[in-house]
Amino acid sequence: MRPLSEEELSEMVRSAQGPMVVRGGGTRAVGRPVAGEVLETRGLSGITLYEPGALTLVVQAGTPLAEVEAVLAKEGQRLPFEPMDMRALLGREGAPTVGGMVAANASGPRRVQAGACRDSLIGVRFVDGSGVIVKNGGRVMKNVTGYDLVKLMAGSWGTLGVLSECSFKLLPVPAAEATLVSAEVSPAEAVRLMSQALGTPFEVNGAARGADGRVALRIEGFAEQVSYRGAALRAALGGDWEVLERDASADLWRDIRDVRGFADQPGDVWRLSVRPSEAPDLVARAECPVVMDWGGGLIWALVAEGRDLRASLGAFKGYATLIRGSEATRAALPVFQPEAAPVAALAQGLRARFDPRGVLNPGLMG
Repeated sequence: MRPLSEEELSEMVRSAQGPMVVRGGGTRAVGRPVAGEVLETRGLSGITLYEPGALTLVVQAGTPLAEVEAVLAKEGQRLPFEPMDMRALLGREGAPTVGGMVAANASGPRRVQAGACRDSLIGVRFVDGSGVIVKNGGRVMKNVTGYDLVKLMAGSWGTLGVLSECSFKLLPVPAAEATLVSAEVSPAEAVRLMSQALGTPFEVNGAARGADGRVALRIEGFAEQVSYRGAALRAALGGDWEVLERDASADLWRDIRDVRGFADQPGDVWRLSVRPSEAPDLVARAECPVVMDWGGGLIWALVAEGRDLRASLGAFKGYATLIRGSEATRAALPVFQPEAAPVAALAQGLRARFDPRGVLNPGLMG
């Protein structure tokens, strides 16, 4: 099914007789496998409102992300949160959509400064599991009043509603960027360098350790500012740093953002969200290749197929999500971090309110 309007989407959900697999571009095959009738949102496409002067964008959820980025680029603007493209890592084709991006709360290296997707999202329209059209701040419904719908929908993976329209605040594209790249260092030294860099006044907006073990630190702004801040940062950190500019810098951060270093390597990929200070110990316990982003707060781990990394790590403060794995593995293991009982009860209550029939991606999040 591929609705061409929000009204058609509403009717299709209302008439559903069983589970529905909500799909945008089909590029993010994450979560437990779901069996049901496929509901694609790609027919809901197009920019509804774009005001460059107000740094505001309203776009239908099925719009390919590449189309949105091309329009913004002509005005020298961008989505602040640098959304990840999972196609290479997951071996998928298709085109990422705006709705899929929001449903996954897809956020890249710039999150350390600009925040996540949900932080730039200022409005949503969606159809809930009963087929009712809901919009943020608009139609008042007894069963949704008091909820921050924007925060709820970002990262809900299509289990609370089917997005039809999203509104964003934007930022200008800086005139220049440069990235400092170190020699290969240990995870502990990487976290030390990244934490020190992020704590300086030089506005580092990317801090990662790549699959090759080298630390990358990004600075953006006006050309003179970037040059000055880069030199000052090198002096503050000490040591030898290679400097990448323009396309070389941008290419490196796309590789880090999309975890391309693991794209063609066999095995499962897990995503760990942790305190940066605890990252070196977890990396040592994981005993596998890793990419570290967000100053050490995000760890991508490449493990043997079928390995339950969460179980092998034992207790830690954070979250472990299986991002790439076979259908059999994703059916056998909890893909998302098991929730504490109070949180699980709250999540179940939300699903009961927004999808009382349990038709939207049932079981995808466990």
